[in-house]
Amino acid sequence: MNSSVDAGMFQLAQWGRLSAISCLTQGPTFAANARQLRDLNVEVGLHLNLTEAFGHRHQLAVMPLPALITRAYAGHLNDALIDAQLTRQFDAFEQVLGRAPDYVDGHQHVHQLPNVLPRLIQLLQKRYGNCRPWLRYTAPGMQTGIPIQQSAKAHVIAALGANAVARVARHEGWRTNRRLLGVYGLNGGARHYAGLLHQWLSNARDGDLLMCHPAVAGAGDKLAAQRAAEFHVLARPELGQWLRQNGVHIDRPSWH
Repeated sequence: MNSSVDAGMFQLAQWGRLSAISCLTQGPTFAANARQLRDLNVEVGLHLNLTEAFGHRHQLAVMPLPALITRAYAGHLNDALIDAQLTRQFDAFEQVLGRAPDYVDGHQHVHQLPNVLPRLIQLLQKRYGNCRPWLRYTAPGMQTGIPIQQSAKAHVIAALGANAVARVARHEGWRTNRRLLGVYGLNGGARHYAGLLHQWLSNARDGDLLMCHPAVAGAGDKLAAQRAAEFHVLARPELGQWLRQNGVHIDRPSWH
């Protein structure tokens, strides 16, 4: 995304606070910074983008999320443009990191949308055969203690494609996380995030994925303040105690 986001993720990974890092291959710092991932004990995934132009005037198949969702569900996305976007992003990932991604997820969860998920599955099968990356599954984990607004957002995200991911997992053998935690309004500061994190850790079960969006200060986007708040909370020494109290261990997926 940018150098502040990269620095935040790298630092947390070095401290053992992250088990996976997703890469926006079209972001301005990917080519320069992604090679540092080779020295970290994390899974490295491709963060599929169809909504951010990142200053590229001729970005194919990029549109605001509401328009993308509407066109996807109406069956009006152009398969050739989607294929071109997917190919470009996977080519960039492999060119920089020299290998396939460990997993695939989506910026704003676009990987699960109709007309996108089938094209993604076809590309992954063609490129990687039986050496398949795993897919992010967005069905929410337990929501005990989570405020209704945050819980509702988690269910809306899942409604946009979790069932489709579950079907390809069940019928075609694609691997996924068990459930998704970490959904909230991306606001509220460090105290609010710490309270939510306590609840997510309490709700976590084996195989659940807790997503986060940290950055050191100065990320420069509209979420910069909250990204810094997340980093502050995830960097706290007492996080280890919070994990132990809830019987949670940060680790790479169990199939590895």
